[in-house]
Amino acid sequence: MKYFVMILTALLVACTTQANEASDAPPISTEAATEATKTTSKIKMHEKGHSSEAHHDDNHDEPRPYDAAADAEIDVNHALVAAKENGKLGLLVFGANWCHDSRALAAHFETPRFQTLLREHYEMAYVDVGQKNRNIGLAQSFGVKDIVGTPTVFVTNSDGTVLNLETAPTWRNAASRAEDDIFDYFESFTVLNREAE
Repeated sequence: MKYFVMILTALLVACTTQANEASDAPPISTEAATEATKTTSKIKMHEKGHSSEAHHDDNHDEPRPYDAAADAEIDVNHALVAAKENGKLGLLVFGANWCHDSRALAAHFETPRFQTLLREHYEMAYVDVGQKNRNIGLAQSFGVKDIVGTPTVFVTNSDGTVLNLETAPTWRNAASRAEDDIFDYFESFTVLNREAE
C-alpha cells in the first residue's frame, strides 16, 4: 500500500506540473506542495494504524532476544557444551535489540523452517553487545578483532572451533538478505558437519 501512495503522490506532482506548464495558471505553491506531502503522510500513518509520533519502525513485531542482563559467557558455554554433548553445531549470535538486522535474523530463526533446522542441527545462544561495547572480549575469543557490525554470527563445530570466521562479521545486512540465502548458508554447515562425522 505504501508504494501505491508513493506512486499516487508522484503522479499528482507530475500531473500538476504538466497542467501548470500547459496553462496560464500559476504554478503550485510551496504551501500546497507541503500540505499534499502532509496529507500523504497522514494517509500512510492511518493505514498502518499508528500516529506519526509513535511510528518509527515498521517491524515492531520482530523478536528482541538480546538480553543485556544475561550472563553471556554462561549462555555461550551452555550452548557449546550442549553442542558437544549432542553432536551439533554451535550458533552464537552477537547482536542488539536496537539493530534492525539483528532482530530480522532472529525473526527468520523463529519461522517453522528455521526452527526445524536449528532444533535438529544447532545449539544456539544470543549475546547482547549493547552499543558494540558489551561482551566484546567474548566475541574476540572466537577470533574477531572487534564487533564491526551487528549481528556478528559464529558457527562452530561440536568442539567449539569457529567454521565461518571470514563471514561471521558480514551479517550486518541480514534484513536485506533473501530468506532462502540465509537458510542455505546455515544449512550448508550441517552438511559439512555430517561429512565430518
